[in-house]
Amino acid sequence: MKGASRWLFGLLIVLLPLLLITTSIRMLLTPLYLQVAYHLPGFPPDPFGFTLEERLHWANYSLSYLLNQADISFLSSQSLSNGQPLYNPRELRHMVDVKNLVQLMIRVWAGLLLLYLVVGLWAWRIQQTRAFWLAISRGGWLTLGLVLLILMGVMVSFNWLFTAFHRLFFEGDTWLFYYSDTLIRLFPLRFWQDAFTAMGLLTISMALVAAFGGKRLAQRK
Repeated sequence: MKGASRWLFGLLIVLLPLLLITTSIRMLLTPLYLQVAYHLPGFPPDPFGFTLEERLHWANYSLSYLLNQADISFLSSQSLSNGQPLYNPRELRHMVDVKNLVQLMIRVWAGLLLLYLVVGLWAWRIQQTRAFWLAISRGGWLTLGLVLLILMGVMVSFNWLFTAFHRLFFEGDTWLFYYSDTLIRLFPLRFWQDAFTAMGLLTISMALVAAFGGKRLAQRK
């Protein structure tokens, strides 16, 4: 039992960065974050004519597609005020890929939450809560190190980090678009720079709580 416990608590340490990062991403996949992002100082206007209200409307509509169970007709049936389709065929294919990735992330996030809840209850039942909270603390420190590396990448070369991310999760050049395409007009590079930074800051905040809070709770046991 002791060997199994050590293995399980070690797994909690390794998986905590993934839990905290996916939690941060899920927090950003909300209409509230879109409101914040578009109102940040220096956020670039759309050079092709979208107003702020139009951007928010279509960005929220696109977010709804990523989170609901609808097929691509949810987007392909929509048209802009000038009668043109909201997204062209290439953009629609990319949105399908993004939705698949987002839905997978949400399932992983929910699974990890369930895992930590179940292991926490099990640790309490076998009187191993100290080991559980120590694992949370150590996982918090591990998360801090990983996220700081990501933020350094954002500061040094966000374009490289952004390209590497897309090449990892999407095939070929399916994620490349013209500046006049709706996806770029709604979500310019500045949007993703801010999103990566917000994800990092949220994750760091939760990691600090885990690192110091976990240690304090462990000392009480």
